Amino acid sequence: MNTSAAKGNRSAGPVVRTVLGDLDPAGLGVCDAHDHLFLRSPQLPGQELADPGAAAAELAAFRAAGGGAVVQWTPYGMGRGAAELPRLARESGVTIVAATGLHQAVHYPPEVLEQVRADLAGVFVAELTEGIGTTGVPAGMIKVAGGFHGLDRHARYTMAAAAEAQHATGAAIGVHLELGTGALDVLDLLCGELEVAPDRVILGHLNRSPDPVVHRMAAEAGAYLAFDGPSRANHATDWRLPDALAALADAGFGDRILLGGDTTTAAARSVNGGPGMPHLLRRHRERLQLTLGEDLVTQFLTANPARAFAAHWGRHPHTTGRRRHATG
Repeated sequence: MNTSAAKGNRSAGPVVRTVLGDLDPAGLGVCDAHDHLFLRSPQLPGQELADPGAAAAELAAFRAAGGGAVVQWTPYGMGRGAAELPRLARESGVTIVAATGLHQAVHYPPEVLEQVRADLAGVFVAELTEGIGTTGVPAGMIKVAGGFHGLDRHARYTMAAAAEAQHATGAAIGVHLELGTGALDVLDLLCGELEVAPDRVILGHLNRSPDPVVHRMAAEAGAYLAFDGPSRANHATDWRLPDALAALADAGFGDRILLGGDTTTAAARSVNGGPGMPHLLRRHRERLQLTLGEDLVTQFLTANPARAFAAHWGRHPHTTGRRRHATG
């Protein structure tokens, strides 16, 4: 990995920070803008994504379906598999972007949250600029989370740290919206109170709450809108998605839309009989193209994520600490 590039890129244009170093956005290719190769949570017992062999097989299947890049939104302390990611990227030929950040409190033992509470922004900055733990593998985005139609104290504290790290590094902030709700509250906090540029915010899971008014307001604010996690049995919104995306595109917001798979359990992997990462390109893309046309869907999968995850790294002075933690 080109660690020197990860620590201080000074190129004229923005670059995407991958696990193998910084990349010209034009090289990202067809991108799954939100997924997981590794993930563990007490909320998903027995369904951990922890097998490097299964991760390699899933990447191979995604590559065979035409995929070029995957953004893994697994944040701090949830089993990111950071040490495995460079090898998987090299062997699969798929570009991988890793994440720093923090999920909802229910996904962590209390002692893990206590470990990072004193300097959370410093942890984020260090993982973005120096690497995750002792691996030297850099994160390329920040992942945080809201609650169901609201933001609790943990969410506000985490988003404040994410905003500080964003100002320091330029990194994009991806936000888990619980069941797709709370988008406008998130934008009020991040872009209003905390002064993060709206085009540095990616709102995740909007497909789970197919509210065209909220979608339009979020797009007008300037944020990226991620429609991720198709074919979830408990989120019967796939059939509404083509119309929702068409409405946004017709209103002039086709350049704000991202698509992802969000595989979060072992059973959901294609190598275990589930839809997995390839479904985004094998079936989901085909359905959307019938309504929206090939050119627009290609934009969602290529040009849009290339802009959303690129940043002018290293140009943002900061005063946060850089405390290193080993948790991956």
